[in-house]
Amino acid sequence: MFHNFFFGGMWFSWIFWIALIALVIWLVVNQSNRNRQNYQPPPQQESPLDIIKTRYAKGEITKEQFEEMKKDLG
Repeated sequence: MFHNFFFGGMWFSWIFWIALIALVIWLVVNQSNRNRQNYQPPPQQESPLDIIKTRYAKGEITKEQFEEMKKDLG
C-alpha cells in the first residue's frame, strides 16, 4: 500500500513541476508578444519642404506663399 502511494505522489509531483514550467514559459512568451504589439517606432522628422507641401494641400497657405517659401528653402 505504501509503495503505490509513493509512486502516485511521485507522478503528481512530476505533473505539478511540468505544469509550473509550462506556465512560466507561457507567461514569458505572452509578455514578450504584448511588448512587441505596443512598440511604436519613433516618428520620422519631416523635411521643411514636406511641411509646406502639407500646409499647401490643407489650404493653410496660398500658392504664392508656397512658391515663396519653397524658393526661400533653396
